[in-house]
Amino acid sequence: MSWHPQYRSSKFRHVYGKAASKENCYDCVPITRSVHDNHFCAVNPHFIAVVTECAGGGAFLVIPVHQTGKLDPHYPRICGHKGNVLDIKWNPFNDFVIASCSEDRTVKIWDIPKHLLTKNITDARKELLGHARRVGLIEWHPTANNILFSTGYDYKIMVWNLDTKESVIQAPVKTIGFHTDVILSMSFNTDGSLLATACRDKRIRLLDPRAGTVLQVGRVSMIQPQGVPRGNGLYHVPQSSLPFPCTGKEKNFSFCLTLTLPWGVGKGSGRMREGTPRGDGNIRYYELSAVKPYLNYLMEYRSALPQKGIGIMPKRGLDVSTCEIFRFYKLIPAKNLIEPVSMIVPRRSESYQEDIYPMTAGAQPALTAQEWLSGVNKGPVFISLRPGSIILNSLPPFSERKPSLKATEPEQHQDRIERVATEDNQRRSRLQDKRSQRRLEENLQDDWQMGLSNGLDKFECPPPKTENELLQMFYRQQEEIRRLRDLVNQRDVQIKQLELAIKNIQADSGRY
Repeated sequence: MSWHPQYRSSKFRHVYGKAASKENCYDCVPITRSVHDNHFCAVNPHFIAVVTECAGGGAFLVIPVHQTGKLDPHYPRICGHKGNVLDIKWNPFNDFVIASCSEDRTVKIWDIPKHLLTKNITDARKELLGHARRVGLIEWHPTANNILFSTGYDYKIMVWNLDTKESVIQAPVKTIGFHTDVILSMSFNTDGSLLATACRDKRIRLLDPRAGTVLQVGRVSMIQPQGVPRGNGLYHVPQSSLPFPCTGKEKNFSFCLTLTLPWGVGKGSGRMREGTPRGDGNIRYYELSAVKPYLNYLMEYRSALPQKGIGIMPKRGLDVSTCEIFRFYKLIPAKNLIEPVSMIVPRRSESYQEDIYPMTAGAQPALTAQEWLSGVNKGPVFISLRPGSIILNSLPPFSERKPSLKATEPEQHQDRIERVATEDNQRRSRLQDKRSQRRLEENLQDDWQMGLSNGLDKFECPPPKTENELLQMFYRQQEEIRRLRDLVNQRDVQIKQLELAIKNIQADSGRY
């Protein structure tokens, strides 16, 4: 397989990486030195969580995304584990709930306050007990609320229902125990009806997580480059005939495509994926296709600073106004630094680019925990990333389990109610979309006269074609900046004059 094929047409062809400036990084963060194979970082639109060095137990930090710069050495931590924290994952349906697992054989669920942390958090909302050895990996279900999967060095996968009142859950709802070695990675398909695992025994298994049965098994013959740490990673590819790309030797199974990569292939934008080798500072990105060689090399972001792990911002947290399709948070222990890196598709237009932002999973669950456990399958609730758009309730793209041939009368009545509610929601969505479009057109019409700056239409600004045009544009921008500075200075003078007049009036009124 050739990883650097000849030129091919792609809308992601010229994607480039842009590292954040020093003041927009997270400095003085005591990143863990653990050798466990994991990312040690989890990100959502509100917070970045990172596992830290801690004496006498395990801890991790939860930092607001916008709180950049140097971190206070006494910044509060989440430190309720008795052993090193090995994995952390945010709840996909609640940005203020995070799960963690540890060498102390427990999994804990934490509530993060919406205000700034003022003291250490030591009491978890829920504690899950069941593993006999340390727990190294956790995953939330992609569509069902309060369903969590955990796996540890006892070679077992445990399914937990968190939708209970108990603060300490002693037993999982399901235990899958046929693996013969440590599980290195888990990944669901889009509706969460299938689970794939990569194991240290060099086998990939496709499971039914509710029945606890193995549907297919494939063997991976690893090609391990010298100096690169061993590891398997597999991730689901949405809306693809290649559902589970993973690391390993090229071998096309009926359910899994394995590739010669010593790193995990991360979740991507549409058909684009990234590769982030640990111990390396570079990020390589590829585009998936349905024909060989399946994975096509695009470009590479280069950095001299090696990364310990990496966090990926969910799509709903990206800046679509700058055509940002990824945002990585690189953990750099050598400098105690977390560096955000944005992947940007260069576009001339400043309008929303619908072709690079397909519908993506939102923060609303499609199922309750009990519904999923009873056998219901539903796809995620999709949202559009277009600014001002509303949540769209998607129909399940996957077939649900077949109901009995003779449906009871209450079930038929319930189905009619759900259909009427769905049609009503769709009508409301269409009506609100039309109103939003009408308001947008009116605003654009009103603002068109004000859209000219130094003779250039800011909605249709052609790029300079010659060096002379570039210089002219530069000089015009400099003049515009000077004009705006003068305007700001004039406003400051007016503000001071008004403040002085108010003080004089107050003094005169006090005198009489």
